[in-house]
Amino acid sequence: MSDSDAAARPYPDIWARESATPTVEKYHGAIRALVAERFAASGKTWEQAVEDGSLEPTREDFEKIEAALLAEGYKFDVSATISLKEEPDKYKPLAGIANTGENESDEQGRPIVGHGDNVFKAPADVTGTARYISDVDRVMEMLTGGVPENTVAIIDDSGGTLTAPILGDFKAVVCMGGTVRSHLGILTREYNVPCLMNATLDGLADGDEVTVEYSKPAADAYADAESASGHRARIIKIS
Repeated sequence: MSDSDAAARPYPDIWARESATPTVEKYHGAIRALVAERFAASGKTWEQAVEDGSLEPTREDFEKIEAALLAEGYKFDVSATISLKEEPDKYKPLAGIANTGENESDEQGRPIVGHGDNVFKAPADVTGTARYISDVDRVMEMLTGGVPENTVAIIDDSGGTLTAPILGDFKAVVCMGGTVRSHLGILTREYNVPCLMNATLDGLADGDEVTVEYSKPAADAYADAESASGHRARIIKIS
């Protein structure tokens, strides 16, 4: 395909699929527009342009694009709660956590404070203490002082990397991001640590005693959203 043909084709025909979110589409669109503008102004062939470092976007370019997005009201999705803590103006609230006070109850009348996709079926449900682990300081505290007994680690999407040094010492894990095929899912299977991925939480506080239904069948990674929703394991607050 010639340079002129490529330039004439609209973006949806060039790119394999739509961006995952409007923010990503807006960001990538701004970068594509910048590159196209510089390429057109250079008067060079594509082969010449790709070897010309002066045409590449700079850090200043990226910062300007980000500032323009934020000024228009766009915000980035959180993959680690530390990002939201350090730069709250840039990120959307973490979608996996809520506190509506409208929890359903289990068969014994206890509040259900979360649901998640089971990575693998454990022999039995797990009861332990929910402890939020979302920054390096908490990991270092547990690395040097030991992971408290019966810890059900509540972590965000950065958990596979952040908690790797102490992962084997958790009684169980609940992760608010990813899927059962994520890196953390693979690690917990290797360590034989029960794990829920893609969890949503409602009213679960640090220090709560919970029972998590790890004895439920493992989630089907290929199931559609409607059928998968009926098989999510429950997180039940017991005190």
